[in-house]
Amino acid sequence: MSAFPVFTIGYEGTTPSAFAAALAGAQVDLLIDVRAVAASRRPGFSKGALSASVNGAGIGYVHLRALGTPKEGRLAARSGDRAGLTRIYGAHLQTDPAQAALAELADLARGRRVCLLCFERHVEGCHRLMLADWLCVRIETEAEHLMPAPF
Repeated sequence: MSAFPVFTIGYEGTTPSAFAAALAGAQVDLLIDVRAVAASRRPGFSKGALSASVNGAGIGYVHLRALGTPKEGRLAARSGDRAGLTRIYGAHLQTDPAQAALAELADLARGRRVCLLCFERHVEGCHRLMLADWLCVRIETEAEHLMPAPF
């Protein structure tokens, strides 16, 4: 069993400061962005700003774009179609780029306090739950889902 849990976090409905506080509270070493598109209309959550912010707090940042949800999966998630999201994302994970990114994810997570990042506040409607479940089996640990304070 790994010494550390795998954390997940979504930035929907929170502020950059509350987001940073949640990461600090969990003593996260590495934030792993699993968005297909690492851009955001929310100030502070686009790839460049987010990377600079967490790096300034002593937390590493990696974007594993290949683990993001394809557009049709994002549309399913937004409409509340969890079965569709699961089906679409499950098929995506079988692609060569996703398989390579999964191997990289497992390597990055060994012996570190990692946190998987996506938009959705509640992990139940997000592909990061599937990733966390996969990773926990792979490195023999458990997941903790962080909920930063809302605005």
